[in-house]
Amino acid sequence: MAQIVAHNPSSVRAPAGGYSMGLELSQHRRLLFISGQVPEKADGSLPEGFEAQCEQAWRNVIEVLAAAGLGVSHLVKVTTFLTDLSQVVPNRAVRRKMLAGHEPALTVMIAETVDSKWLLEIEAIAAE
Repeated sequence: MAQIVAHNPSSVRAPAGGYSMGLELSQHRRLLFISGQVPEKADGSLPEGFEAQCEQAWRNVIEVLAAAGLGVSHLVKVTTFLTDLSQVVPNRAVRRKMLAGHEPALTVMIAETVDSKWLLEIEAIAAE
């Protein structure tokens, strides 16, 4: 199992949204790079509304982790692409629920998704 050490120096403003400023990996055996997960279900259907789409995108990330024998506690870096600034607060709430206290390094961007029906996309890196 990777040893993961959070680095949140007091000389830098404290993280406001449940994440770590930096994570150091040592003694890891493998890395998993998770491509951007969109909020579609396996059957191609799309939940309605931002929170439902955010939960689905996270479920997709969790499914990729599980396929590799990993869980959310193995996440070391997450990048979330939102389509509107108004999504920041609900995104934070859903992320905190899905991560259950785990605080990986984090970036949130406002961007346009490839398909305008997707309200977000989440990519991640996990380590063991």
